[in-house]
Amino acid sequence: MSFVIFATWVLVGLLAGLLAGLVMKPGGYGLKRDIILGLVGGIAGGWIFRAFGVFPGAGIVAVAVVAFVGAAIPIVAQRKFWPTESVGEEKADRWWRWGLGAALVAVVGWMVLGPAPQPAATAAVIDDKTYTVTPAAMKVKAGIVTGDITEMKVTERVEQGSGRVVSAAKLTARLVLKNSSANQTVRLVAGTIQYIDVQGRPIKLEDARTEPTLKFSTYGSDRLDPGQEASQSLDVDFPAEALKAKKLKEIRLELAYIPSPYHEETVNFIVSVGGQ
Repeated sequence: MSFVIFATWVLVGLLAGLLAGLVMKPGGYGLKRDIILGLVGGIAGGWIFRAFGVFPGAGIVAVAVVAFVGAAIPIVAQRKFWPTESVGEEKADRWWRWGLGAALVAVVGWMVLGPAPQPAATAAVIDDKTYTVTPAAMKVKAGIVTGDITEMKVTERVEQGSGRVVSAAKLTARLVLKNSSANQTVRLVAGTIQYIDVQGRPIKLEDARTEPTLKFSTYGSDRLDPGQEASQSLDVDFPAEALKAKKLKEIRLELAYIPSPYHEETVNFIVSVGGQ
């Protein structure tokens, strides 16, 4: 049972009790007891209708009718079967009846005729929109540094229905680099990514977005000895312009590294252990 329905039973019961002394012949117990009879009858009437499965589902107007009927029954019964000898009410009692009755009528009227409650706003559903990159894997060769870039894809987050972009496009991939030299050590300095259009010109990112760069020292993989390899994930900004059909021609990866001679020497230590 909703709070609104219960509150309607209570308010209508109170209103019925207040109006009893105004519309029925004398014989009541006074304002306070009329209110109690109406309140008990309104709540009990609603429960009884609900228990017998005939509780109306037509809205708050029907709920108010049921509550009023339930409230009126005990008041009518009291006047008919257990009347008092009182022949009327004092003037002050009648003024209280009119004042409270008007206030309750206003409240019940607002509940019946007032604006219907608006449904709570639902959170927008956000989807990840993925664009495939063809091919999704490529070989990397920059001098003595070789490797692979795999799992390339572009993803942006959009609002379902409206298509509004919530998070701008990102390029993600897996980069594996290897020092293919047999006699040099490589220290990886940095890397940059450029998006090239069909005319061979770089496609610029939107304002306030970061140019795609790689910093190998951040991942602890800036030094590669001969034959050694290191891998890291890429997650860099991707220009919205490059998502247009036939706009992007290639992705350019520029690597900066410092090679140095690799030396391997053997040192022997003459030792003895214990009494040997």
